[in-house]
Amino acid sequence: MKFSVKPTDSTKIATDMIVVFAGDSAVFSHEASVIDQVLHGDLADVSRAEGFDGNRGSTQLVYTHGGIAAPRVLLVGLGKANECTMVHLLEQAAVIGRKAKKIHAKRIAIAMPFDLLNTFSIQVLAQGMVEGLSLGTYEFNRHKSKETQEKEHHIDDVVLLVPAGKLDAAAYGKDMGEIVSRAVVFARDLVNEPPSYTTPTHLGNVAKSLAKGRSEMTCDVLGKSDMETLGMGGILGIARGSDEEPKFIKLSYRGSGRKTLCLVGKGITFDTGGLSLKPSDSMETMKLDMAGAAVILGIFSVLPLLKPKATIVGLISATENMPGSSAIKPGDVVSAMNGKTIEILNTDAEGRVVLADALSYAVEKVKPDALVDLATLTGACMVALGEDIAGLFANTPALCDALKKSAGQAGERVWELPLACEYKEILKSTVADIKNISGKRYGGAINGALFLQEFVPDTVPWAHLDIAGPAFAEKEAPLTPKGGTGFGVRMLINWLLQEK
Repeated sequence: MKFSVKPTDSTKIATDMIVVFAGDSAVFSHEASVIDQVLHGDLADVSRAEGFDGNRGSTQLVYTHGGIAAPRVLLVGLGKANECTMVHLLEQAAVIGRKAKKIHAKRIAIAMPFDLLNTFSIQVLAQGMVEGLSLGTYEFNRHKSKETQEKEHHIDDVVLLVPAGKLDAAAYGKDMGEIVSRAVVFARDLVNEPPSYTTPTHLGNVAKSLAKGRSEMTCDVLGKSDMETLGMGGILGIARGSDEEPKFIKLSYRGSGRKTLCLVGKGITFDTGGLSLKPSDSMETMKLDMAGAAVILGIFSVLPLLKPKATIVGLISATENMPGSSAIKPGDVVSAMNGKTIEILNTDAEGRVVLADALSYAVEKVKPDALVDLATLTGACMVALGEDIAGLFANTPALCDALKKSAGQAGERVWELPLACEYKEILKSTVADIKNISGKRYGGAINGALFLQEFVPDTVPWAHLDIAGPAFAEKEAPLTPKGGTGFGVRMLINWLLQEK
């Protein structure tokens, strides 16, 4: 899909479909009114007859019969402009993309919804349109037959129509939208690949390819012997049941600013639960357990284009969690890189164990100004917040507020949950420093975050994102088909670009 920005008259541009907007009570935008006048009121007549009300999500397709250059007009409802959020803007753009695909439109033009300029800048409007269209029309069909792939309809060109005086700002937003969308698609593709393909070794090779030929980026991939030298007993313990060798991946982007920001991703490339075996229906989608790692790789795939001022370090603990004959057993004790010992009571609570080593490495070797980890960590977070919202835990209000702000601006939903210090008592072990589950029925997401906090000193600003719900769509959603969503890419890119 190729995007461009032009000041062309919406009545004269020769596309398969022109998109215009209407607000609450079907009040037409300026461009919609212009087209309606040229069509002698047909747009208003048809939309009224079909019950189009302008509410958010509503659409009406109208054929122009040669009245303007485009043969079809898609009227899109925005609802009340002052209630429109970035999530709504992205979803509306996704609706446009899906409508275009449905009618096999190859080239479309969008008269930008300037009724929203009191809410969004023209740059943000353009970026949101590009991201929504790109992500809403995403398909992962790499493993389908050639015949099936050829049946898939693709939009070739999208033209964003803006006044001449706003071209530069809209073009910048368009460029940003293309870059961010590319990063999200990169992450989605990794999650959607079969787990026998996206092994720890494969993730390491992907990371190496991102840094290859880039003077501002470096990549180190540590193997089993390197991790033994560092004392990474957590990831090594979880990896014992698999024939696949674990990998610890470090990507670094050198920015011109003084800050160093570290992102840590959980990279369990397939999670059976280990000896604490999951039931089969819970295991079907467990290729998603490396979604945190995929987010980091997606972000690093575009950092040279974004050129953030801060130095960015990405760390990934990558391994399978398998029930082999050498698998770690409930009751075993492992020692994390920082020397803290962990009693493993449930091998299906493995993500926090491998993250313990990654967080310890970040604190000791990277010494970041801020540290953020992403993990499909707990089903409990999904119980609390549902499938669309990530849990956010942070040890400093400033970092928490910055991430919440970035999420809102990017159109991703997070909700702050407490690091309740009184719950720490139930993580104490009788044979080690800490146990990997509380043994209690309630508060699982909080207990997972409290476990991770044990490996980050209070002096290091740290946040944990539990993305178990929004990382993978169990059913089709406005911005994604079933499968990996790339959740976290947009908000973290937004955050990284604001830190200097």
